Amino acid sequence: MSEQEIDLKRRRLLTGATSVVGAIGVGGVAWPFLSSWSPSARAKAAGAPIDVDISKLENGQLVRVLWRKKPVWIFKRDEQTISNLSALEGELDDPNGTGNSKTQQPPYITESHRSIRPEVAVIVGVCTHLGCSPTYRPEVGAADLGGERWKGGFYCPCHGSKFDLAGRVYSGAPAPTNLVIPPYSFISDTLIRVGVQPDAA
Repeated sequence: MSEQEIDLKRRRLLTGATSVVGAIGVGGVAWPFLSSWSPSARAKAAGAPIDVDISKLENGQLVRVLWRKKPVWIFKRDEQTISNLSALEGELDDPNGTGNSKTQQPPYITESHRSIRPEVAVIVGVCTHLGCSPTYRPEVGAADLGGERWKGGFYCPCHGSKFDLAGRVYSGAPAPTNLVIPPYSFISDTLIRVGVQPDAA
């Protein structure tokens, strides 16, 4: 093998190795740049919107997501549950969200179901008394929560506050206001964006 052939092979090897190292270098530089386009964990915790797919959500099913370091509950209500909400108004402290609870929901949430669509609820899962996370108790007639008067809702085990399935607080509970409704919007029939109001989506 001549020196010329050896030099040619060496040149090809060096060219190939340089190309590979260059490609890795370009990838190493591009990756942080491209990843900076998506919100960081810190930005998400600070309040960046999050998208939640509800296409497989069934009646009575509740999913939990984290937004601004707080649990957000998204669950589906059937027709009977929605009907029960209006029957409870006499037992609630602020059924229409016009008193102390006025600031607990965005201005576009005005109905007793406290949601954009009656069948889908979006509620911050933090008790307004001392910040515990209430337990989801959707079963109607639970003996330990009032029997026939209990139409399903949330029970805070810390100090006994009770909320209905719209997050409205029962009269006489330690919690002073209804559970908070976060800003949210429907991006499509099956996608909710928590952290963005409907007019900004």
